Amino acid sequence: MTTTVQPSLQERYAPAGRCFGCGPSNPSGLHVGSRPDPADPSILVADFEPKPEHEAFKGVVNGGIIGTLLDCHMNWTAAWHLMRARGADRPPTTVTLEYGIRMRRPTPSDAPIHLRAWIVDATGDRATVEAEVSSGGEVTATGRGVFVAVKPGHPAFDRW
Repeated sequence: MTTTVQPSLQERYAPAGRCFGCGPSNPSGLHVGSRPDPADPSILVADFEPKPEHEAFKGVVNGGIIGTLLDCHMNWTAAWHLMRARGADRPPTTVTLEYGIRMRRPTPSDAPIHLRAWIVDATGDRATVEAEVSSGGEVTATGRGVFVAVKPGHPAFDRW
């Protein structure tokens, strides 16, 4: 039986996106590919294969890379939630209002990284998201952020 991987939300809704973290069209980017968790479509998951250029030092992923992965993945979790809550056919353009990360242990650079994010609070135009980074079954970092849907006139409006 062949399993077909569905396009990521970024590929589906922002194929020309150039964001360093999640833009499908950025040749130098990280290409975070967020997808609904098959077991619970309100949770988004993504996998990332670190490379040596993502290291802080031998064997450990740079904290800025971890932060970028979390920021982009949480942002898409917020957009996905707001789209579904509004019954829309496209996600609203959301931007980061604030986010923070906590490094729990070094994230190895020689193994895949798994991202998981979920909504903890939401109103009409914003969502608070929590997320975790894991490698080898261990949580290596966590994040929390607030993301806001922008209106016409904002520089990011309709970027996807």
